[in-house]
Amino acid sequence: MHQVSSSSEPRQRLSFKENFGFALGDTASNFFFQTFNIFLLYYYTDVFGIDAAVAGTMFLLTRLWDAVNDPIMGIIADRTKTRWGKYRPYLLWMAIPYGICGYLLFANPDLEGASKIVYAYVTYSMMMMAYTAINVPYSSLMGVLSPSSHARTIASNFRFIGAYGGGLLISMYVRGLVEILGDGNELQGFQYTMGLFAVASILLFWITFLTTKERVQPPAQQKQNITEELLELVRNKPWLALFFASIFSTTFIVMRDSVTIHFFKYVVKSGEDIVFLGMDKTSLFLSSGKFMMMLGIFCVGFLVKRVDKKPLATALTLITAACLFSFYFIPVELYGLMLVVNAVGSFMMGPTSALVWSMYGDVADYGHYKFGRRSTGLVHSASLFSLKTGSMIAGLLGGWMLSWFGFVANQEQSEHSLLGILLMLSIIPAFFAVCKGIALWIYPLNSLKILEIEQELSLRSRQ
Repeated sequence: MHQVSSSSEPRQRLSFKENFGFALGDTASNFFFQTFNIFLLYYYTDVFGIDAAVAGTMFLLTRLWDAVNDPIMGIIADRTKTRWGKYRPYLLWMAIPYGICGYLLFANPDLEGASKIVYAYVTYSMMMMAYTAINVPYSSLMGVLSPSSHARTIASNFRFIGAYGGGLLISMYVRGLVEILGDGNELQGFQYTMGLFAVASILLFWITFLTTKERVQPPAQQKQNITEELLELVRNKPWLALFFASIFSTTFIVMRDSVTIHFFKYVVKSGEDIVFLGMDKTSLFLSSGKFMMMLGIFCVGFLVKRVDKKPLATALTLITAACLFSFYFIPVELYGLMLVVNAVGSFMMGPTSALVWSMYGDVADYGHYKFGRRSTGLVHSASLFSLKTGSMIAGLLGGWMLSWFGFVANQEQSEHSLLGILLMLSIIPAFFAVCKGIALWIYPLNSLKILEIEQELSLRSRQ
């Protein structure tokens, strides 16, 4: 289906400065979130010294609170009234707590036995609460930057360039920074590296606060009722489709990222020899994938002018799934082929993430159109909950599967253990990617319906 345009579409283009400033907020988020995705399971099992099954169980239990915590934050943000808006103030207020909690996760106090597990539970729970407190408002901000779906799609493209830029830096340089700053001591290296990321995250969130503006307001006569808002959310069919798509998406991305270091350390046995621009094979594999995601983002504008978001996102996701599945059959000696297949899958994944997150703004518009109530914060808090749920599922399955397959940290692995690591890098993520593609295909909004919604809301705002 060709994308529909109209002279009556309220585009309200955002300036480059505002789009760029908005993108830096996701760079700040990903200094920690991508570190968690790629390194946290490895850090807990091979560096901090926690059993893989214990780490997996921790990911499950700590995320149960998010089922309550995320919607609460969305409801609070929707009811916030300041001279800076509803959502922007939290980027100012919560940046420092976010940075501190992220640092504490890797602060590495001198603990033994059960004390380590308690410390991991407490600091991880604190970090997830801080992440919610700043990222629910940040995600919601995209829904109120402009009333135009087109402008929000562009903002989403910038956002994911910022996100993947942060992820690229993480994948390229964390291993090197840990080695240099720790002088061979991984515990100390992670501590100092995450201290740098904490300071950078605080500053970037403040830049986002200073460079953005909220333009979309809820109806003046809107009545607030928590029960009704939650019921409207679960009756919002487009939101339900994206909710499950986001769960499946985060599950396959985080599972694959979290086991990549294990794959190269134990299956490929690549060592830490530098192969390109100061990177070893693991860092080059990870960083080239992030770079291709960023490159894919630049194609979104070209693609959405020709193909509707829904079939485009679905097709790209299924191609990614095929690339993931094929990794099971690639011999470990063919590192170059691994890089190529990973690059293709990552290139397809980049536009998909930006498209899906831009759809959440459309979903908020749909809720306003359908139910007469705009709950932008609640919509995006629920989307963040789906992201965290996918991360929890990946962490849970990752930890439990490593344990079930007989993984023992820093030891020669059995054939059964090596098979488990390979499955977690290939076939299992591919299955979740296919599930994401199915959820996106069920998503009911197309460009014609979105244009109709925008025009109707624009008409209502003038009455």
